[in-house]
Amino acid sequence: MNMDIAVIRGDGIGPEVVNEAMKVLDAVCAKYGHTINYEHILMGGCSIDAYGDPLTDEAVAIAKSKDAVLLGSIGGNTQTSPWYKLPPNKRPEAGLLKIRKELGLFANLRPAYLYPELKDACPLKSEVAERGFDMMMMRELTGGLYFGERYTKEIDGVMTAVDTLTYNENEIRRIAIKGFDIAMKRRKKVTLIDKANVLDSSRLWRKVVEEVSKDYSEVEYDVMLVDNCAMQLVKDPAQFDVVLTENMFGDILSDEASMITGSIGMLSSASLNETKFGLYEPSGGSAPDIAGKNIANPIATILSAAMMLRYTFDLDKEADAIENAVKTVLKEGYRTGDIAKAGEATVKCDEMGTLIAQRV
Repeated sequence: MNMDIAVIRGDGIGPEVVNEAMKVLDAVCAKYGHTINYEHILMGGCSIDAYGDPLTDEAVAIAKSKDAVLLGSIGGNTQTSPWYKLPPNKRPEAGLLKIRKELGLFANLRPAYLYPELKDACPLKSEVAERGFDMMMMRELTGGLYFGERYTKEIDGVMTAVDTLTYNENEIRRIAIKGFDIAMKRRKKVTLIDKANVLDSSRLWRKVVEEVSKDYSEVEYDVMLVDNCAMQLVKDPAQFDVVLTENMFGDILSDEASMITGSIGMLSSASLNETKFGLYEPSGGSAPDIAGKNIANPIATILSAAMMLRYTFDLDKEADAIENAVKTVLKEGYRTGDIAKAGEATVKCDEMGTLIAQRV
């Protein structure tokens, strides 16, 4: 297969971790007879420096012409970087919002998996960590509170802020279908997270998702209120497979899920549109404090590349090869600094990439 991929190295540790993901992808291609054409574009602070814009229209056009986008991380130190003295629509993160909108990326997937070798890094009780967990947090990305009408103004002499939470049935149905399709590739269970005891939007979510569930008789379907889910994630995360929810709930819960794995440096993510197109990136940030030191953990970005092979190109065998290579390296005792125990030997970012590529 020939794959056309737009690559956004980004800011901070982004270039370092993306280089390692490309190294692993090249190893996959060499083993399985595929080819990848990479085209590099700028987004974030590096694009501001080059063009005065966090994401140019030309970069968007290139991204749209490709099969997928592989992204490192964007942004810098919000306290010291000159990028954050700019208006909000010119800051690095505005590029991320723009590319999501322009590419129609409405479904965000964030796996949360506890590797047995890293269970000591899990902050949960040992008996909970021993059971392990493997869930897919699935968050609607382009609707809800973050994209609704908002304003702050004085009303009857009192400053008042309003944010509007809006969803229509089509927005809900399309991500529900994605969620059930992904459950069919996993353990065939979907849990809808909502606040249907209070919110009209959640009641519509519950109605539409239940309708979709009837087309997937093999998939177990249940619902859970968001406050209960927040508790269950730390009490019994093993119960979850695909966790489907709206934008703000997903933003919060996926961060909670990421922390119980022990390190955000292990967590991949994907953002998909209604086709096979996707943008694949690590869940962590640009970590400007360690940028250029070759000590970042590239595994999240490498696993994001595996997701790209699985969900955009339907190359499940190749994706498995990457994921198994990561497991092998961890079993052999190799660690970057963020996942090492006190006094344990560590490897550099590029060394970890090489080790995984060798074991593909």
